[in-house]
Amino acid sequence: MRVRNRQQGLSIIGFLILLAVVGFFAYAAMLLIPTYSEYFGVVKAMKGITEEAGIENMPIEQIRAKLDFAMHMQYVGDKTVPPNAIKLNTQGGARILQVVYDKQIPFLYNVSLLVHFEHSENLGGINTRY
Repeated sequence: MRVRNRQQGLSIIGFLILLAVVGFFAYAAMLLIPTYSEYFGVVKAMKGITEEAGIENMPIEQIRAKLDFAMHMQYVGDKTVPPNAIKLNTQGGARILQVVYDKQIPFLYNVSLLVHFEHSENLGGINTRY
């Protein structure tokens, strides 16, 4: 009786392909993790200033200044959130602080990753329901 030995496992070509795929996603993650870390800093800064007393009656310039200071405390860079990305909207008597910005990350040669961030916080105010 003959027993055949079957080789099992991953060939060197298969291993190199797997290594390339894993390396590609690891490289993308290394570029995206700091960007998302900055975004979480922006969210934390926004939540921090919404808890301040009297914020619901402040003009947008003062809110921008407070948010800028709070973002610096969260290690968010100056160029990450431009001043025109910070908006103050009113919906149903409530003031909504909204930050919308894009971050472009160079990836490979002429390929870039574009990440869109948007977050809103309710500043309070008069809520009227009909």
